[in-house]
Amino acid sequence: MFTGLISEIGTVESIERGDSGARLRIAAGLGAGLEPGDSVSVAGACLTAVDPAPGGFAADVMNQTLELTALGRLAPGSAVNLEPAVRASDRLGGHIVQGHVDATGTVVGVAEDGFARRVRIELPAGLERYVVERGSIALNGVSLTVAGTEGRIVEVSLIPETLERTTFGTVAAGDPVNVEVDVIARHAERLLQGFEVSDGK
Repeated sequence: MFTGLISEIGTVESIERGDSGARLRIAAGLGAGLEPGDSVSVAGACLTAVDPAPGGFAADVMNQTLELTALGRLAPGSAVNLEPAVRASDRLGGHIVQGHVDATGTVVGVAEDGFARRVRIELPAGLERYVVERGSIALNGVSLTVAGTEGRIVEVSLIPETLERTTFGTVAAGDPVNVEVDVIARHAERLLQGFEVSDGK
């Protein structure tokens, strides 16, 4: 589990692709604190650390993850948001993030708003029902508050701290974004399935 508070921006050193998937090698200082098998959120996707070292770590990415997320579009030099798994003693400063990306959205607009930056993202059909204004959403692994919605468009407002500490500092229209909706909304929908409401009886 993660909180959506990014620890570090890492850099993709290499990506080895094959029929069975891909192996990423990421340069990052947090590699020094990882053990083999630890979970790490990479751009919002939960991956397992392989061969961690002080200068970074590797991770194997299966084909399903490559297809469902924007990780398949990474290249050497790409910047990625990183967060190690939360510990029981840590503060939950963001919201509950599983690292299970639902789909990729697309940035359709970026506008300055005082010291903040407003980013508009188009979601794939069907995800919009899980998003509410002032609710939580994870975008590229970052826990954000929904500033507004309009159909399949979700808008977030980013403060300077977020712009400096995450890859949203360089986001532009057309960029893909890993989207994870609030897991509580998904569970609520599942629990309500099967209940029938008929004239209040």
